[in-house]
Order: sequence, then structure tokens, then C-alpha cells
Amino acid sequence: MAKSATFGVMHLGIAFGISFALTGDIAIAGAITFLEPVANTVAHYFFDRWWTRRHAAAAAPAGQVPAT
Repeated sequence: MAKSATFGVMHLGIAFGISFALTGDIAIAGAITFLEPVANTVAHYFFDRWWTRRHAAAAAPAGQVPAT
């Protein structure tokens, strides 16, 4: 868990540094640093749902529709 938390902090630091270097604005860099992980989390939720349905459909016997 400590390794994951440390990686998360490092990721945020890198995101802030790159955003600040590109924009020169602390507020914009902070917003990007916050919004990017939120957007990825939401996208991952929908991707995971799609992925699960895709594999359930592939594993279902022919002619049957898997429950979602």
C-alpha cells in the first residue's frame, strides 16, 4: 500500500510539474492535476463495465444473452 500511495503522490507531482511547465500558471496546473485522475477514474469505470460485458458475451453459449 505504501508503494501505491508513493506512486500516486509521484504521479500527481509529475502531472503538476508538466502542466505548470506547459502553462506557467499554478491554478491551471492544479486544475489539470486534479481533473486528469478524476476523468481517468470515470473512464476506467465505464471501460471496466464494457470489458466485463464483452468477455461475458464471448463466454456465453451460442444463442444465449448473458445477464448484465
